[in-house]
Amino acid sequence: MGRKTDAYVDTSALIAFVDRSDSHHALFRRLFSDPPGLVTTTLVVAEGHGWFLKRYDRSRALQFIALIEDLAPLRLVGVGPDEQAGGIQMLRRFSDQDLSLTDAVGLHIMKARRLRACWTTDRHLGLTGVPLVVHQH
Repeated sequence: MGRKTDAYVDTSALIAFVDRSDSHHALFRRLFSDPPGLVTTTLVVAEGHGWFLKRYDRSRALQFIALIEDLAPLRLVGVGPDEQAGGIQMLRRFSDQDLSLTDAVGLHIMKARRLRACWTTDRHLGLTGVPLVVHQH
């Protein structure tokens, strides 16, 4: 069997995986049970932590951080000046869209790393043509 293709993981996929009330929970639970190599950014982790903190409490937010630390196939990409500049270029390229900087950096990372899949429920992450896993399953 060949090597699995790396996929970018957005905040919405991580939330759907953890939050049983999410309409995409079953899909992401299945995908995370046998994942390929996964990539995400520190901005996604910060966004997810903030979501659990606001929606639930500090305990759930820390459980989310523990999940990220334990998720074996997940590689975390730090967002430095180059990644931020790439994200800002994406914001300008898609200035007609309501993109967050987190999403724009994700678009840049997918393009720069030539990733072939994106785990998300956010249609904006498909703007550069990377297939969204929710459309494939």
